[in-house]
Amino acid sequence: MGKRASTAATRRRTLLAGAAAAGFLGLFTRGNALELQGMPAWDPLSGPPPDIVKPGPWQFFTAEEAVAVEALVDRLIPPDPHWAGGKDAGCAVFIDRQLAGPYGRSEGLYMRPPFDDTATDRGPQSPFTPAQRYRRSLAGLDKHCEGAYAGKSFAQIPDAEKDKLIGALQSGAVALEDSSGRGFFELLLQNTKEGFFADPAYGGNRDMVGWRMIGFPGARYDYRDWIERHNETYPRPPVAISGAPQWTPRQG
Repeated sequence: MGKRASTAATRRRTLLAGAAAAGFLGLFTRGNALELQGMPAWDPLSGPPPDIVKPGPWQFFTAEEAVAVEALVDRLIPPDPHWAGGKDAGCAVFIDRQLAGPYGRSEGLYMRPPFDDTATDRGPQSPFTPAQRYRRSLAGLDKHCEGAYAGKSFAQIPDAEKDKLIGALQSGAVALEDSSGRGFFELLLQNTKEGFFADPAYGGNRDMVGWRMIGFPGARYDYRDWIERHNETYPRPPVAISGAPQWTPRQG
């Protein structure tokens, strides 16, 4: 490009930048707000909200499986005098609803071989969906406990033994029939954490216990004045997707 052409291009860029700046500043100097024509009308609640989980029967787990999962999540996140554990926080309900939905069926995921369960640099490496993995793993855990603890189920053994068994699953020292003990532990731990900290709309984090524990504001529209205030307790209660209870008008 010659010097003359280069100079012309520079002038065009300067002219465009100046016009854009003038138009932008004009928005703030006019007495009336800018009115956009031909734009879609704004509907504040037009986005598809999540389906709020309602109390009710288990949708995926059998009654026996649910008892085992509630006992498992309550050892992964045990209760203390101040905070609820995994069971009372609804982690098992969260997992149940997820397994009954698209997540449990691995919808949208590539599920063809080859699979490499030793890989750490890629996604899930299993020919089974999460729902199938839970069903097989819980059956294997039940069979292991019956043999190792005189016919008792996982929920029936003492908490100290529960913790030992969970540790053995984590280390791979215990292999479940038709399932990977370590793989099941990792899947269960991930889902339990999700249930403890997800929005209550999905069945877990009951009473926003996970958010209150860590001081997370939730779905508040603005908390910028607190972003840089490190190591200070956030004083306001968290807000869920469905809003704060006092914002919801009473029916009837």
